[in-house]
Amino acid sequence: QLQLVESGGILVQPGGSLRLSCAASGVALDYYAIGWFRQAPGKEREGVSFIGSSGGSTYYADSVKGRFTISRDNVKNTVYLQMDSLKPEDTAVYYCAAEPTVQHMYVLEKAGFASWGQGTQVTVSS
Repeated sequence: QLQLVESGGILVQPGGSLRLSCAASGVALDYYAIGWFRQAPGKEREGVSFIGSSGGSTYYADSVKGRFTISRDNVKNTVYLQMDSLKPEDTAVYYCAAEPTVQHMYVLEKAGFASWGQGTQVTVSS
């Protein structure tokens, strides 16, 4: 059974950088597409980034395009989210999610993913 564990969330100053990790256990992650989502207090969970199973396709929400980079290391069974030029509005709990096949219309939609991690808190504040 696939299990996902996020890590790397901390308090960081505006303009800073952070790398989140999503480690999988139970199955080989290279059969799964991975999405990163975030949820701020009082807001809906929103899609941040997506990477296909081979790493050949990536997508980003407009709000993070040019600042965040998603990557994967299938040998380590881990997906990463590099976050640069962080802003206070990036503050949220960040989740990774996995699904073997995701239709294009769902790459940044939580409805496209069945397996979820427990989340890691990212706080951007001075």
